[in-house]
Amino acid sequence: MAETLKKRHSIARIELANITKQYPGCLANDSVSLTLMPGEIHALLGENGAGKSTLVKTIYGVVAPDSGDILWDGKAVEIKSPSKARELGIGMVFQHFSLFETLTVSQNIELCLSKTQLTSIDNLSHKISELSTKYGLNVDPSRYVHSLSIGERQRVEIMRCLVQSVKLLILDEPTSVLTPQEVSGLFVVLRTLAKEGCSILFISHKLHEVTEICQQATILRAGKVIATCEPARETPATIAKMMVGELAEQDAGYSKKEGRHTLFTVNALNLTTKQPFGTGLKNINFELKAGEILGIAGVAGNGQDELMAIISGEDERNTGHALSLEEQSIGQLSAGQRRKLGMAYVPEERLGRGAVPDMSLTENTLLTHSQGFIKKGLVQWQPLKEYANKLIAQYKVKCHGEFSEAKSLSGGNLQKFIMGREIGQNPKVLICAHPTWGVDVGAALAIHQALLALRDQGAAILLVSEDIDELFLLADRMAAVCDGHLSPVVKTADTSIDQIGQWMAGTFISTPAHHTEETTA
Repeated sequence: MAETLKKRHSIARIELANITKQYPGCLANDSVSLTLMPGEIHALLGENGAGKSTLVKTIYGVVAPDSGDILWDGKAVEIKSPSKARELGIGMVFQHFSLFETLTVSQNIELCLSKTQLTSIDNLSHKISELSTKYGLNVDPSRYVHSLSIGERQRVEIMRCLVQSVKLLILDEPTSVLTPQEVSGLFVVLRTLAKEGCSILFISHKLHEVTEICQQATILRAGKVIATCEPARETPATIAKMMVGELAEQDAGYSKKEGRHTLFTVNALNLTTKQPFGTGLKNINFELKAGEILGIAGVAGNGQDELMAIISGEDERNTGHALSLEEQSIGQLSAGQRRKLGMAYVPEERLGRGAVPDMSLTENTLLTHSQGFIKKGLVQWQPLKEYANKLIAQYKVKCHGEFSEAKSLSGGNLQKFIMGREIGQNPKVLICAHPTWGVDVGAALAIHQALLALRDQGAAILLVSEDIDELFLLADRMAAVCDGHLSPVVKTADTSIDQIGQWMAGTFISTPAHHTEETTA
């Protein structure tokens, strides 16, 4: 077996040779070979459905390969389970986090430690605090997970790996929900780990980050390795070309639009948080106009979740006259009633909130399209299946058809389906969180164009994202949220990344009576 592996001057941390995995109707990995050296940051790239997830699940012991060899520190191994992987020193942060919301950070981390590891740690909470300080992760061991933002949960996942003294850290879309400042902080952590000898397998669709931090890259297409490269010697465009087989169409500077009449209004919204460590909303005021995209930036955990929950109706508390849709007060209406008036919603969490994991795509379509496919109390299954297949084709969702369970799709493909499902309702108002979190360049372009097409049809879109570049690309007007306060709302053309960054840090809050709607000269 060892003869089949590439000879190197030093011992590789991990070597994969001809890894193959077949699923019914899909060859997920086709003789994939990959080598990581100690201290190397290595990118694993490819479109959604290219085979990346299957490969890293093989490394982490979640999936058993049909054939192929794995060497760990020069010795042949079989990684039959995640516990075996962790025993070797392999840690993984999945794109969809695996944390128990009703437990504390410390309790979640403890669940993944073996008896031997627990015995070697005198005080786990102290260890977490110590590592948090060392790597600048700001993780509080006593916090309950349900009170954490998505960005904070990601840091907990990374901390869970650090406590186990990982030798190989696998990161699946680690920067998708981080601000530029948080990304910079994460990269400091990764470079520190690499200097200490930890190998890092970095999965990302943000190619400019790959060229910045990764020394090597392996690119998959349709389950095969089609190229390897040194990212620092490439550009995002040349890497994208390797990924898709032709020069990928790139997002351009889309034209900005002037919103028309007001469709949706938030007026003097004050709201306490339901979570013990959440963020209350403080005198929020803004208008959403027909034919515009309003972008809201902010560091995770500053009130975005609370704002979207109360607007969408997920938070069922009555807000009186604080929320209006076409001059009709909706503060007392349920989420379903708001949908009937023309509101659609794409939440930040795909599985669990955007889609039910064990339900088929057809059934998930019905969850928000019941008006069109239920007659006299009976589901019209055939038209519903045809519509689900239409969405799959229109948004190029890679799956085995409308009967595929939501959990079987890659993150990017599920996101395309959810976006298509909500846009397909032709809503008057679309509330959208992190629309391209973890999707590849082609899928992100398709989602961006779908949002712009919906805007041009006259919809009002509220776009909440921690990706400042995406907001500047799509939004016609922008604001930032910090500690439950909303900054002034300004035209995107009249602001800058520096100004929005300062507002994300809360500089506008010190103004005694700041206004949250722009004024015209």
